[in-house]
Amino acid sequence: MPTDAGLAATRGSGESAQVSAWASAGVVELTGRPDGPPLVPPGRGALTARALAERFAVNTARTGRAVRLDGSRLLSERAAFLGLRRGGAVSAGGACRLLPTADGWAAVSCARPDDPALLGALACADVGDDPWPAITRWLREHTGDELAERAGLLGVAAGPVRPRPAPPPAPGRPSEPLEPRPLEGRLVVDFSALWAGPLCAHLLGLAGARIVKVEIPGRPDGARRGDRGFYRLLHAGHRSVVLDPATAEGRRALAALVGAADIVIEASRPRALARFGLNAEAAVAAGTTWISITAHGRASDRVGFGDDVAASAGLVCRDAEGAPLFCGDAIADPLTGLTAAVLASTAAPRGGGTLWDLAMSDVVAATLGPPDDSPSLRAVRDGDGWAVDTGDGLVPVERPERRAARGEAAAMGEHTSEVLRELRIPVP
Repeated sequence: MPTDAGLAATRGSGESAQVSAWASAGVVELTGRPDGPPLVPPGRGALTARALAERFAVNTARTGRAVRLDGSRLLSERAAFLGLRRGGAVSAGGACRLLPTADGWAAVSCARPDDPALLGALACADVGDDPWPAITRWLREHTGDELAERAGLLGVAAGPVRPRPAPPPAPGRPSEPLEPRPLEGRLVVDFSALWAGPLCAHLLGLAGARIVKVEIPGRPDGARRGDRGFYRLLHAGHRSVVLDPATAEGRRALAALVGAADIVIEASRPRALARFGLNAEAAVAAGTTWISITAHGRASDRVGFGDDVAASAGLVCRDAEGAPLFCGDAIADPLTGLTAAVLASTAAPRGGGTLWDLAMSDVVAATLGPPDDSPSLRAVRDGDGWAVDTGDGLVPVERPERRAARGEAAAMGEHTSEVLRELRIPVP
């Protein structure tokens, strides 16, 4: 087994840059066992995030208001607000676990109020409020494929840890080269929740777009129940609309709002908005840019969150025995949010709509190289902190940092009447 010193000695310049980027991103501090040293994640995710932010800065500089951020730092930003720490086989946020299956490992999330009951149904057991003992026993006797099948049927965010090659480009992408387009004043209708979609909307808002967040009565964005500072960061300056698709008037207002949008962001399975009478393909045909963010693609009915999606796509560290450990905090979310913002800031030269089918699992897989079960590079003590050996010298392991919000986040539904009147949509 190679030592850390041996790994550093054989590391090429490209890998050294990857290690350095992870260390400066605040992600290494969040990776590894709680009682052990921080570990360096595999792949080029931090470099990819930095490159995406740089591309967004170029696009927005060419068309109006430049937005310049270090994309790699966004990967650990939520952890800074929530005060998260590395948890090893338990995600930094605490809602996801890496557990052994009959043929490998799996990532299983229990993040929603209904998840304990759903996991109990998956394991065919009465679990009460603690599903983990039962699901752990069930997984030891079943394969990753069996888990994926049952999780898909039940709507559970879980899947086998199974690295795979980066996917080919999805069909239906524009045949013409895309060019940066102005975002100042563009109307963005945001149906998304949690992190990936709201991050995309946040970045577009910084570039001057008008962001309207849409929620359904009784089903607010779950992030409203989380850290107020982080929610404020992503939603400051956005207007909030609440419409009820259970009524004919609400459905008509939703359709009119989508019809007025330049960009639509949604982060649910296609059937969710289809039940409201909204059709992505029709909106695209009318010239709208539609950002569709899902765990595993619009053709899949599986659900997922940032931690289980990233781990199941292969973004895991390995301990000395080869067991997988979580990398950072729900990295699939900010990576996808950055990707979505770059795509939304472009358009075909002759105009027209585009449907961007963004699977978070594909975004993560595209940052990874060939599968590697060898132990991950460990950080070493450096005074009161940690450092990693890049092969070109020690680089300090930075802690997650938070940015300051630019304004206040709106109360749910605060601007419903105002936005609808402005767009000449009848108020339900």
